[in-house]
Amino acid sequence: MNAAAIALNRFGLGARPEDAVPAEPRGWLLSQFQRYAAVSPGWAAQQNAPALLALYRERQSAVDKAGADRRPMAIKALEDAVRSVYVAAVAARVGVAMDTPAPFVERLVHFWANHFALSADKARFVAILTGAFEAEAIRPHVLARFEDLLLAVVRHPAMLAYLDQTRSIGPNSQLGERTAQGKPSQRRGLNENLAREIMELHTLGVRSGYTQADVTELARALTGWGTEGPPVNGAEKPMDEGDGFAFRLTQHEPGARKLLGKSYPEGGQAQAEAILKDLAAAPATARHIATKLARHFVADQPPPALVDRLTDTFLRSGGDLPAVYRALIASPEAWGAEARKFKTPWEWGVSSLRALNARELGGPQLVSLMQQLGQPVWRPGSPAGYEDIAANWAAPDALLRRVEVAQRFAAQADVGIDARNLGPRVLPGALSEATAQAVAGSESPASGLALLLVSPEFLRR
Repeated sequence: MNAAAIALNRFGLGARPEDAVPAEPRGWLLSQFQRYAAVSPGWAAQQNAPALLALYRERQSAVDKAGADRRPMAIKALEDAVRSVYVAAVAARVGVAMDTPAPFVERLVHFWANHFALSADKARFVAILTGAFEAEAIRPHVLARFEDLLLAVVRHPAMLAYLDQTRSIGPNSQLGERTAQGKPSQRRGLNENLAREIMELHTLGVRSGYTQADVTELARALTGWGTEGPPVNGAEKPMDEGDGFAFRLTQHEPGARKLLGKSYPEGGQAQAEAILKDLAAAPATARHIATKLARHFVADQPPPALVDRLTDTFLRSGGDLPAVYRALIASPEAWGAEARKFKTPWEWGVSSLRALNARELGGPQLVSLMQQLGQPVWRPGSPAGYEDIAANWAAPDALLRRVEVAQRFAAQADVGIDARNLGPRVLPGALSEATAQAVAGSESPASGLALLLVSPEFLRR
């Protein structure tokens, strides 16, 4: 694989037939930082988190108020609204992936959305917000500092709901004391889910030295962080900020916190923010992020020298993400000719659509496509997100699903597409002689196209 093919397929989202082969692949990647648009037309048409929160609560209120005879209809109306928003967001995501002038940065959006994973399967309240989460927390901060990205993620209503932070109440907070009514056994307590995943998945990583006591302290600091809406159990009106986030002082556990050997004074919302900023800048966080980036772009077993280089850049730059991306692009390990990364279903699906210029699929078809391939959008099985190694995606049954989809794509493709001509355009310098001969010798144009889409060169990047 030559440098142009690497830029288009390993760093990008797959070549389109009309794409010019970049004469200076590294420069082409770097220039995308200026061409990237956080708010593209497809995303601009979607509702924001406050509007979606209002829509959800309106439909949920109708369910709560409905009598037994009308309740099924009210539930269906709620489910239809959630489904409609989710499908439209998936279509917007694929649409941007098809047309973006900055496919490298768009790949980074997908990377970070999986790093800070949430799942629409958690609850309807989360499902209606999954697209808004990517649009509002990830896309505007993919070229910012990691600290900014982390804070945007943690305070977004989708993440707060997904990891149950909205239910976390400081046992000694005003609301905790009031709820107990003098009975300690009835006190509502902490929920540590968000705090644990911040440390284990989002920042420091597993086996990085933090303890259960550190998780509990972060959970205490995060109490009060929640979503816009009516007061909880008679508590005060939350301090809404107009973006779906709200801080409720009466739910906040009072007192100073000590985490990873550092003390943080009482400070309401600012206490957790100070902790998150320190976590974002920690050496363990730098190594965790560097390892995941190296794994995503280079190899399932990341080269140690590359991880060291990215870690050092992260720390020296104060977590400036474009600086880390530049170090990645400059690294010789990222430009090895061997395609060592096996495409995930999402990557293969998007690159196939781009190769065929397939724009006729609507939202429901795109949702169904990704479900068939085994990686439904924003529906991983855990907060760890989808795996990024070949062992999880290269099983025989998974490959059979790709063959079936490739055959369907080929049958529906423009009759003017000739796989013999398409191959060199979407895999410049990467198409093997064996694959070219197999495509040329296929029994029909459709079978040749299907063979190209499931060739070893197209399955890897």
